[in-house]
Amino acid sequence: MDIETQFTQAMIHITDIAKDYNYYPAYFLRMVHEHGGVGAAKRLLSTKEVQAGLMRLWELKLLNKSMEALVIQERYKSFFTEEEVSEARRRLDELHYFA
Repeated sequence: MDIETQFTQAMIHITDIAKDYNYYPAYFLRMVHEHGGVGAAKRLLSTKEVQAGLMRLWELKLLNKSMEALVIQERYKSFFTEEEVSEARRRLDELHYFA
């Protein structure tokens, strides 16, 4: 399986984990199926606003399972611009992920 497919699978896995906590991110999953994992992540990172899904993962103490946490991983960073990686990092930083 190539690295981009692995990223898409990791994005889908986020929804599987969320369901274990009674959170069903249907819009997120639809985006991944329509645009692929990288395409969906790029769309979500194109705005400065934090999506409700990230806030829900924060409430569930699952930030480590977020799209943003995937984007900043060394093995996936090559799919994203510096700005996109910085935006993912900024969102996580605001939610004290690195504390």
